[in-house]
Amino acid sequence: MREEIVGIERELMLIGRHSAMATLRAKQHEGRLERSTYILLRRLEAEGPMSIGQLAQAFGLDTSTVNRQTAVLLRSGLAERIPDPDGGLARKLRITDEGLRHMRQECALILDGLAKVLADWTPAELASFAEGLAHFNASIGAPQDCRPADQSP
Repeated sequence: MREEIVGIERELMLIGRHSAMATLRAKQHEGRLERSTYILLRRLEAEGPMSIGQLAQAFGLDTSTVNRQTAVLLRSGLAERIPDPDGGLARKLRITDEGLRHMRQECALILDGLAKVLADWTPAELASFAEGLAHFNASIGAPQDCRPADQSP
């Protein structure tokens, strides 16, 4: 079992390296979203308006971190503060039309890149990989509600 875990560590290291390189390439293209911005927009699109506290809980982060990240969304016009639709006291963040447009463009670029990398994989291999990643994320304690609503656990 130790040998398999060493192999997994190596592969995760390579994924991290590839991810870092992709992030650098993305920053070279004007209009690309920062990773945290994209993740927050995906969440707001999937779940609808959420308070900073709700976002912090969903992502397992402290509210000061989420507050800094959402400030970027607000300043750039990708999200807006609205009164709680359910009548609560906390104001909520809602994705704007501009935010939705940027998020969907970013998502399309990410999916296109993944499709190119995985072009020669069979549907069974893709399903197995997705299942393994979901299991791995669940094992490390990733909050289950971080996933967009259109993805099963």
